[in-house]
Amino acid sequence: MNFRCVAINKIGTMVFQKIHHNRTADSVVDQVEELILQGVLRPGDRLPAERDLAKKVDVSRPILRDAIKILEERGLLVTRHGGGTFIADVIGTVFSEAIVELVRRHPPAIADYLEYRREIERTTARLAAQRATDADREIITRIFRAMEASHNGEDFAREAELDVEFHQAIGESAHNIVLLHTLRSCYRLLADGVFYSRVQLYRYPGSREKLLEQHREIYEAVMAGDAARAGDAASSHIDFVEQVAYAMARSGSWSVVSALRLAQRLESEQDDSKRRRAPRRPTEEAGTQ
Repeated sequence: MNFRCVAINKIGTMVFQKIHHNRTADSVVDQVEELILQGVLRPGDRLPAERDLAKKVDVSRPILRDAIKILEERGLLVTRHGGGTFIADVIGTVFSEAIVELVRRHPPAIADYLEYRREIERTTARLAAQRATDADREIITRIFRAMEASHNGEDFAREAELDVEFHQAIGESAHNIVLLHTLRSCYRLLADGVFYSRVQLYRYPGSREKLLEQHREIYEAVMAGDAARAGDAASSHIDFVEQVAYAMARSGSWSVVSALRLAQRLESEQDDSKRRRAPRRPTEEAGTQ
């Protein structure tokens, strides 16, 4: 089960607040936009049914419909016929599709990505240690405990998913809107495997224990409110990821070259075998007498 969904379900009754004054479509729009901006509502989150949402914010259903229409026109909501209304996929505008495709075709961009992450993760972890609320710390703790459980169960794929969720939760705890959405866009590329395979990262010899240890160091520093320690832990974590990503790339290229060598050798041996088995021509036989 996705942790994020569990968390949202638990606070669902608290997310939307009643509008006590100026019950207009604009007031509803302002509330929903603020929730999206602050990262409370995420892409793919489903809004409550019209009747329930109108009751939560205390406006009439016609006013709510007008608000939803405005939010749809602004590209923030998507209504699926018979399926409900969802927060639109607004992540990805920092890195356009054209840039993403360029990165895919030019693997050396991985080094630039990790250099960028080293600095931004350090800043994010420092701010999270300084600003995390009790609710933030509970979210981070739940994710980290799930990471430990996945680690003990050797669930590589889930552990890799929780890796991204953990860093996103740290980013949310920094309480900086620009940083939050920049990080989400950055993590989207990571989750899509644009830079490297997270599952392969966790399968690389010796990396799983080291990664869990590093996440624990970040976790404990943020929980303790130690900004300097949290920043150093985040920076060291990215240094290690960079080392493993480089090693994976090198070993990957070695595997490709070795496979090509083997294929060429097998093909050559097959050709030699065919030549040895082929009947000799009369002129060749005469020349040997």
